[in-house]
Amino acid sequence: MLAATFAAVFVALYVGHSVGDHWVQSSCQAADKGKPGWTGRLADARHVLGLTLTKMILLAPVVLLLDLRVSVLGLVLGFAVDAVTHWWADRRSTLAWLAKVAGKSEFYGLGTPAHPAAPATADGGYAPTLGTGAYALDQSFHHVWLLVGALIIATV
Repeated sequence: MLAATFAAVFVALYVGHSVGDHWVQSSCQAADKGKPGWTGRLADARHVLGLTLTKMILLAPVVLLLDLRVSVLGLVLGFAVDAVTHWWADRRSTLAWLAKVAGKSEFYGLGTPAHPAAPATADGGYAPTLGTGAYALDQSFHHVWLLVGALIIATV
């Protein structure tokens, strides 16, 4: 039963993450959450609040309709771990630092104008892309913590 609970919780959190990170997050939050000082911290906090509420809203019917056994403590701890780690990574300088420490700085810059292999248009100008190395590292970082959060929710 624990494995099924974990799987259902993880899927709900994963979908909630995608919806919250891409549909619920405002353009202002996305633009400001990496800024220094309180402007960035508060924009990031507003983003994480909306993201966490989205995950809760999507998880609730999964828990209720599938009659999953989860505890209030597990939910609180799982969502707290997910929210804190998401906020940390989305400050941007923190994830850039982690990429540097992990030897991933070049990959982190992939797809941006600063990267030596930046995507270019036929006339040599910068060709913006939907994905970058920073985005890929950001999402994979979040996925690891979604897994941890789901494990906590399913087992505590």
